[in-house]
Amino acid sequence: MNKKLLALYGLKFNPFSADVPVEALQLTPRIESFCWRVEQLVGEGGFCLIHGAPGLGKSVTLRPLAERLSGVRDVQVGVLSRPQARMADFYRELGDLFGVDLQPHNRWGGAKLLRERWQSHIDASLCRPVLIVDEAQEMLIPVLAELRLLCSARLDSHLLVTVVLAGDQRLLERFRCDELLPLGSRMRIRLALDRAAPD
Repeated sequence: MNKKLLALYGLKFNPFSADVPVEALQLTPRIESFCWRVEQLVGEGGFCLIHGAPGLGKSVTLRPLAERLSGVRDVQVGVLSRPQARMADFYRELGDLFGVDLQPHNRWGGAKLLRERWQSHIDASLCRPVLIVDEAQEMLIPVLAELRLLCSARLDSHLLVTVVLAGDQRLLERFRCDELLPLGSRMRIRLALDRAAPD
């Protein structure tokens, strides 16, 4: 879109571009409320969910959320880039995101190291790391189940990390399978995106 056309409509940025700056995005009151609630949850840890049909703005919603959380003191935000990865690559990426040298062939050792790193971060700063997963419907069922187990300690009474999952209806369907019922029941904050009304 050329500058004359943008000026004609009083626009500073091309609204159809994928890289519209975060400050130019319009956040509805529901999205603002969701971001605020997730920010409050970071102190305790837990799971959050954004879901809706393709093209409704799940990924766009994650952008201001990630920026907002990155601005919070002592919060470390990691964005999983390959949700479809198998278990070994999942551990490798988590290690890379949170600065832990993992040997993925040893899942017990990897989980132990990650949990110790997250716990030491909590103890040092009284805050928790945040993991954001876009296109979470692509995650394998064993990896999603592992994520639930990895993120809690002390018989589920202590949550080590805040996890934000974003996905389409396939993710909700996955939560109905027996292996993921425990994860689906742990979504403390949900945002269901729908098409905007014409007005």
